[in-house]
Amino acid sequence: MVKLIALYKHPENKEAFDEHYFNVHGPITEKIPGLRKMEVTKIVGSPMGGEGKYYLLCEMYYDDHEALKQGLKSAEGKASGKDLMGFAAELVTLMIGEEVK
Repeated sequence: MVKLIALYKHPENKEAFDEHYFNVHGPITEKIPGLRKMEVTKIVGSPMGGEGKYYLLCEMYYDDHEALKQGLKSAEGKASGKDLMGFAAELVTLMIGEEVK
């Protein structure tokens, strides 16, 4: 299993971010071909106390690197990327990971 991981810093306006993320961006992203599962985690703190550096984590699961590559090249993948850059370009870090058993 391969994951595309999106890690978001705290937005200036959390309410507006949440509104867009959950009502616009998430639904666009969920339509990407080959996406097996999407898990979104809101970061609520750190073990050291306080708010922490990050606000939200999204893990998008694909069967393999080829499925991820094809998904991102699809019309839905391009729409998701365009939307992401429109509302969170300064906030997001994207990573690709492989599950280790």
